[in-house]
Amino acid sequence: MTDLNVDAQALEELLKTSFPDCNVRVEGGGGKFQLAMVGETFAGLNAVKRQQLVYQHLNAHIRSGAVHAVSMQLTTPEESATA
Repeated sequence: MTDLNVDAQALEELLKTSFPDCNVRVEGGGGKFQLAMVGETFAGLNAVKRQQLVYQHLNAHIRSGAVHAVSMQLTTPEESATA
């Protein structure tokens, strides 16, 4: 799935499949996306490790040029509750 016209819904479905224990929200388009993910997957990981984990699943789209800008808010349920 490296369509140059990938949309927020397609990325959201990809991330929901890749991170079934997370609540996932993706917004944006035109190659620029904002991700908000909440899940235990991120427990014990610093911000860089969290982003690296998510980028592993987006790299094909980044290489294809379909995704060229991503901002991420990656939190555990506990962090999300206190935000």
